[in-house]
Amino acid sequence: MTATAPSETRVAPRDRLVINLLLVSAFVVILNETIMGVAIPHLVVDLGITEVAAQWLSTAFMLTMAVVIPITGFLLQRFNTRPIFIAAMSLFSLGTLIAAMAPGFEVLLAGRVVQASGTAIMMPLLMTTVMTLVPPAVRGRTMGNISIVISVAPAIGPTISGIILSTLSWRWMFILVLPIALGALLLGALRVVNVTEPRRVPIDVGSVILSAFGFGGLVYGLSTLGGAGATFLSSWLPLIVGIAALGAFVLRQLALQRRDRALLDLRTFRSRTFTVSILLMAVSMMALFGTIIVLPFLLQGVFGLDPLATGLLLLPGGLVMGVLAPFVGRLYDRVGPRPLVIPGAITVSLVLWGLTMVDQNTSVWFVLGAHIALSAGLAFMFTPLFTAGLGSLTPRLYSHGSAIIGTVQQLAGAAGTALFVALMASVTAQRLTAGATQVAATASGIQAAFLCGAIISVLGVVAALFVRRPAETVDAGERMPEDAPAAAPMH
Repeated sequence: MTATAPSETRVAPRDRLVINLLLVSAFVVILNETIMGVAIPHLVVDLGITEVAAQWLSTAFMLTMAVVIPITGFLLQRFNTRPIFIAAMSLFSLGTLIAAMAPGFEVLLAGRVVQASGTAIMMPLLMTTVMTLVPPAVRGRTMGNISIVISVAPAIGPTISGIILSTLSWRWMFILVLPIALGALLLGALRVVNVTEPRRVPIDVGSVILSAFGFGGLVYGLSTLGGAGATFLSSWLPLIVGIAALGAFVLRQLALQRRDRALLDLRTFRSRTFTVSILLMAVSMMALFGTIIVLPFLLQGVFGLDPLATGLLLLPGGLVMGVLAPFVGRLYDRVGPRPLVIPGAITVSLVLWGLTMVDQNTSVWFVLGAHIALSAGLAFMFTPLFTAGLGSLTPRLYSHGSAIIGTVQQLAGAAGTALFVALMASVTAQRLTAGATQVAATASGIQAAFLCGAIISVLGVVAALFVRRPAETVDAGERMPEDAPAAAPMH
């Protein structure tokens, strides 16, 4: 069955159940993206592998996400909602089971890849479903809940894994998740309704290949850039291949979208609101993921805290983001994006500039306050950007817009991590060569990383000035025209 159109100011109870089920499912799968970092020392000992090999458990997850997410625009147009949900949660549950029972590294790695395949489908599915079922007048409050999934889940992943690993083995990170995933799968198979009309959209194999090499090459190159043992072959060659393939992919999509056959329809970028929102999302994700990777170095390498204390210290920031997200969503429905995004971007920028001054003499309470303020600033940005960006598109481009947002999240996260880590490692090495102590050198490297983020954040403040409410975009005639022939609906 297919869901009926929503009323102007309320969501039908059945549709609300579907959205809540998708929110819980997406939170569980996205949470797994960042849980492995804290577990690396345990895996090195238990599995008898090197740290470089263990890092592949995170890298392979990001790579798979980067390859699969661009394809979801096609999947969401071609198939009904329920089978896509069942496929996503089945893949995630299977991958979780494989990882929990893995006898060695290779099987664990395979489980992470299967997990990531399901995760990549869930986020665009959630966004597209919400945009279809929720009327624009109350869309902000629901998108606020999506912000919890996208921003809070990866932020608290390391904290949760640290708490689990303090008393249990690494396998419990998967064992505890499996019943929740299976429960969501069973309930979804019974309750999820089909919210869109599938269309006979052909898949372009050439686009899939170019997408895999383009986005996969960029994420892989960025994830290894600045790491220990990084070389031209391991980092820069994948980046060059990725950029070249991405360029060819864009040209191919521009040609295919004239016949409404693009794997990823780039006509979404004809909306200035969507384009500005994507730019701001990229800046925000770089700040979020860069901070997530660098703050543990500060708290452990400079302040001498243990992993559990580090995780607990970072937990309030994630909780603040989660508490504020629904509140910001309700505010969005009343005042629109600009009054929220501009203060949020300014807050993020001020915090990053403040963190450029941290050293071994800085109070840990300052870092805690800065992280909470950064999380609050990001909370005021994510919900308005998701809502305004997708709201400026026509309904038939929702799936493509959702896929682009997911792809940008992966690329920006990898870029933020790479830039912060590369600068931190480079400056730390220079200071050690100059005779500084390890603690002082690490502090200098962290200052350089946050300086990079602070400079980038200024771009975010400028871009925030150009964010507009989707209704204003429509009035200006900027909303995407229905200029391409529609693909035939499936019967």
